[in-house]
Amino acid sequence: MTVLASPRPPEETARSLTWVWLALVAITLGSWTLAPAHLTHTAQASTPVTALVLVLTFVKSRMIFSHFMEVRTAPRWVKRATDGWLAALLVTAFVIYLF
Repeated sequence: MTVLASPRPPEETARSLTWVWLALVAITLGSWTLAPAHLTHTAQASTPVTALVLVLTFVKSRMIFSHFMEVRTAPRWVKRATDGWLAALLVTAFVIYLF
């Protein structure tokens, strides 16, 4: 027997989505400022910066999946599948970057 959670009031949902949106904007601006060209005016590859940006991308994507695509209310296998797909995608992108 499954128990359905009671829906949150619309005001609470709108408020939490606003905070999530602000966090996404902050992470985006933080990722943008990590680009080395902002300090040296030349674009240079940096493995630590790339890894950090990919981690921030993972965090942002999870927030988008759970809050805007409603994956947080999906069955557990969907949550795990989206996390696995996202992790595989970002690890693949990082491995390609390293070569």
